[in-house]
Amino acid sequence: MEKIRIAIVGLGNCASSLLQGIEYYKGKDSKDAIGLMHWEIGGYKPYDVEVVAAFDIDRRKVGKDVAEAIFAPPNCTTVFCPHMPKTGVTVQMGRVLDGFSDHMRDYDPDYTFVLSNEREATKEEIVATLRQTRTEILLNYLPVGSEAATRFYAECALEAGVAFINNIPVFIVSNPEWAEKFRAKNLPIIGDDIKAQLGATITHRTLSDLFRKRGVKLERTYQLNTGGNTDFLNMLNRSRLASKKESKTEAVQSVLAQRLPAENIHIGPSDYVPWQKDNKVCFIRMEGKLFGDVPMHLELRLSVEDSPNSAGVAIDAIRCCKLALERGKGGPLYSPSAYFMKHPPKQFTDEEAFRRGRLSARLYGYLRVPYERRLVQGQKAASRASEEVAQTAIARDVVAHMEPGCL
Repeated sequence: MEKIRIAIVGLGNCASSLLQGIEYYKGKDSKDAIGLMHWEIGGYKPYDVEVVAAFDIDRRKVGKDVAEAIFAPPNCTTVFCPHMPKTGVTVQMGRVLDGFSDHMRDYDPDYTFVLSNEREATKEEIVATLRQTRTEILLNYLPVGSEAATRFYAECALEAGVAFINNIPVFIVSNPEWAEKFRAKNLPIIGDDIKAQLGATITHRTLSDLFRKRGVKLERTYQLNTGGNTDFLNMLNRSRLASKKESKTEAVQSVLAQRLPAENIHIGPSDYVPWQKDNKVCFIRMEGKLFGDVPMHLELRLSVEDSPNSAGVAIDAIRCCKLALERGKGGPLYSPSAYFMKHPPKQFTDEEAFRRGRLSARLYGYLRVPYERRLVQGQKAASRASEEVAQTAIARDVVAHMEPGCL
């Protein structure tokens, strides 16, 4: 199986977990691979992904091999694959723009970014790198609030002709103007703001959907989060949080039976606790009314390692994006975005997004290998079925499981 060629902007904790995971699962098979939503998507396994380019602005990462850079400070996530082989890919200096908040200069270098003295790359240089490395998908892992920097790299992706996965709460995929730009270039995009595999937002959404299904009226709720990584340090600058709060709040509001007034719903990062490192602790409270207008409340505490929680979703988003590239599907990928992201262009419940996404992946997975599948079918039937017959059988099987608008 050919590799999916990715480039990464921002070699932080999330990128570290993702790349460790790609290496970690090389020694696994579907029976003993723990922690994956899907072992195979369209024929691609978790290890069928390789990084071919990387950009950062921290002097402890720029100029290093990617395998070394992902363990450099201020990265603090769990190391579950310590023996990373050299990739042969050197981290290049990117563009700073608004990707570095001034308040972070006031903290110990072990906890914050240290700007490189290297000259910042130009747009032309980044585009050239993406082309020369034959990058297929560019992943955005910039800090929250990097509005200008995210738009800059989205433009680079457009010019280089590569797909774009926007993992942060800057609205690209959910912005109709940007969506149309990628659609015009026939380039798939997934976004915005990646969900965790089992994190605060997905848990809050699931509970909210449960309230709706069980006829419990939700009257007020909050979600408070603390952590000790650079993401939480960066978010101490409240001016960078507008899109983050909107993304997380809308993710919950979208599954409620009735939207809550702004004063009755509070969701967002709460504080930076250095000793927590990459451990994120979430506190959720939900108050409502049961049968007979009787009050109830629910409280939940969730403790997770933040970055592997993200990587477990990114590994699937990458493979879905690759399938769309193979099928020539450009613009927003609605079902994958709804399932993997907090602020997609179209919101579905997670159950509905899961169903739609699986049907899409199944369709693309079937149609990408019609000749091999025809051969196997012919051998099993001891016949030499024609290509048309094989493809008709495939199409019928897929359509039998499809519903209108599933793609």
